Amino acid sequence: MELRHLRYFRAVAEELHFGRAAERLHMAQPPLSQQIRQLERELQVTLLTRSTRSVELTAAGRAFLDRAVQILESVDDAGEQARRVAAGAEGRLVIGCVGSATYSLLPQLVRALRKTLPNVDLSVRGEMLAPAQLVALHTGEIDLGLLRPPVTDADITVESIRKDRLLVALPAGHPCASRDELSITELRDEDFIGHAGRGRSRMSALVTALCTDAGFTPRIRHEVEETSTLVTLVAAGLGVAVVPEPTAELDITGVCYRPLLPRSNSIDLLAAYPSARASALLTRVLEVLRTFA
Repeated sequence: MELRHLRYFRAVAEELHFGRAAERLHMAQPPLSQQIRQLERELQVTLLTRSTRSVELTAAGRAFLDRAVQILESVDDAGEQARRVAAGAEGRLVIGCVGSATYSLLPQLVRALRKTLPNVDLSVRGEMLAPAQLVALHTGEIDLGLLRPPVTDADITVESIRKDRLLVALPAGHPCASRDELSITELRDEDFIGHAGRGRSRMSALVTALCTDAGFTPRIRHEVEETSTLVTLVAAGLGVAVVPEPTAELDITGVCYRPLLPRSNSIDLLAAYPSARASALLTRVLEVLRTFA
């Protein structure tokens, strides 16, 4: 039995006329009659009763028609779904995101993707440090990473999405809070709240480099992995922090932000994905991401 036998039978069963069914199928009537008889022989049942004036379904024919319609519709649906997936209009995507972009870029991206690609099963993992994202990209735990440079993995394709200016996060009431902008040198004697170090955070390495270039080693009093925790500790008066500008989207009471001089101080936000797993869906997601990032 082949799918064409089911399609032939469905046409005859719905038309109850071999001539009309043959026209619907764009074929001659004699071959159609032969195919229906072949189907009945294979099933060893009579599906249709024929006379010179009419064609009627038997009880077995009615039961077989119901199942045949379900099968054909399932096959058509499978084909349509395959075409949607191939076009990037359907599928599953998991996005990982560093803390600062979790609160700014990620909500906009999710809303835009739900509007543009409503048939995509989308999930997100926020507050992921860059090294954790790179591991997750290799294992397939996430499909797209939004992280900070550098990325030196030859198997990962990266694209710069935007540059985020650096800010100094200060406790409200801090003496420097009255300033419009600050240089890193002015933080020499401050306690710092830092992102997790030991190579796990790109921001940690950047802050250390900025301070070293200014002639001092930052006094890191607390290290945290989540940006929300970092800002909360600043609000508690436990230290200051250097953060990407989107961190200010958290809007936690007790913290103020001042630009870090020179204003050219910034850090890239990268989109990263495994080169071998590039897909039409990923291409469409990146297109959406570029429109507002």
